[in-house]
Amino acid sequence: MYVNFQALGCRLNEAELESWASQFMLRGHEITTDAAEADLVVFNSCAVTAQAERKSRQQINRLQRRNPAARLVVTGCHASLHADAVGGTRGVDLVIDNRDKEALVERALGLFDSGKAALPPVEIGDAPNALLQRGRHRAFIKIQDGCRYRCTYCIVTLARGEERSRSEDDVIAEINRLHRQGIDEVALTGVHVGGYGSDTGSSLYRLLDRILERTAVARIRLASVEPWDLPDGFFRLFHDPRLMPHMHLPIQSGCDSVLRRMARRCKTAEFAGLVERARNEIALFNVTTDLIVGFPGETEQEWRQTVDFVRRTGFGDMHVFPFSARSGTKAARLPDPVDAATKKARSQEMLALARELKRAELERHLGTSAPVLWERRLGDAIGDWIGYTPHYHKIRCAGDSIEAARIDTVSIDAVDDDGATLWHRPPAAVAAVTPRIDFSRSA
Repeated sequence: MYVNFQALGCRLNEAELESWASQFMLRGHEITTDAAEADLVVFNSCAVTAQAERKSRQQINRLQRRNPAARLVVTGCHASLHADAVGGTRGVDLVIDNRDKEALVERALGLFDSGKAALPPVEIGDAPNALLQRGRHRAFIKIQDGCRYRCTYCIVTLARGEERSRSEDDVIAEINRLHRQGIDEVALTGVHVGGYGSDTGSSLYRLLDRILERTAVARIRLASVEPWDLPDGFFRLFHDPRLMPHMHLPIQSGCDSVLRRMARRCKTAEFAGLVERARNEIALFNVTTDLIVGFPGETEQEWRQTVDFVRRTGFGDMHVFPFSARSGTKAARLPDPVDAATKKARSQEMLALARELKRAELERHLGTSAPVLWERRLGDAIGDWIGYTPHYHKIRCAGDSIEAARIDTVSIDAVDDDGATLWHRPPAAVAAVTPRIDFSRSA
């Protein structure tokens, strides 16, 4: 049987797909990247914004039209929040709630006759890597699910439920298995990554310490981590070069009064101190963030405070979201909503600032060298290669000697015209316009 996987949204959704893909392959089934040739399609949906829910509905309909003969299983946050509506959609054969995801493979196989579902399992050591079958070279490792906090805008906590952490041994065993199968980079992910161990007596610090001690995988990353979860001394872990010098720390607003309405547990001064500690501990540590624009009641003065905070902090990259009211959240009932035109104008202003700050961040790395994990070619077989530096900067290189999933140390020679990509050995046109900086002074 051929199985195809689709996902919208967060890295946690991708991590779950990777786990299911491995389980299907262990049962003798094959993974395909083409939904049109699949016997079974599994879609992990998203509900983080109204737009994400709209895209989830569109994707369900698109998958049904593309392959009406395939069995379609829908799970994820959108499916969990709207199970009846999703289950009544044409072509959907099975809806799996987030809390039942561990049983997804068995329940999906139950849609088929016993002859298809009962293929003999293979030994785990002999199983081909599901990631490589899907054209991926970085593994997302789910370390926990759920969140105990209730930010006023967040619907995901309702869809995902309470915190549930995997055991340290399970996480380490998965990393070691993937490493044996050829994966050299893993990213730890969850709904509330910093809350890992709250229900088991462990912690994110302890888990990372154990992973560094008991695995040999070359590169370890962290997905989004709430800034209030990090203990004193956390950034000392990054002195181990296997832990990549980048963290995504969502601030959501640069104004304390807005953060209070959001029920966020971190003030701007505390966040700024955290960023300072990271950069003092590790040179050129890259901090990226999320920002919500136009939260209910956000005044022009509050917005200007946010813009000033973002500029002072100098984020390496930003995800900018106009506020999306989610039914069932406290923020949806807050007074003084910001009108659509104002949200659009503020979003455009912040995106322009984000581009400016990202170019400045990339220029700090000019004249240095970095180990790059090459991931894919652009375009056809003679296209340029794309990879990522330890700081999670995209880098581009033209060359026939590069191989996917290989790590090469290369010089960083230019910033692309787009201001979002580095170059190793750039074309002459790019090199001619790329500004050079005094690296020692900027560092």
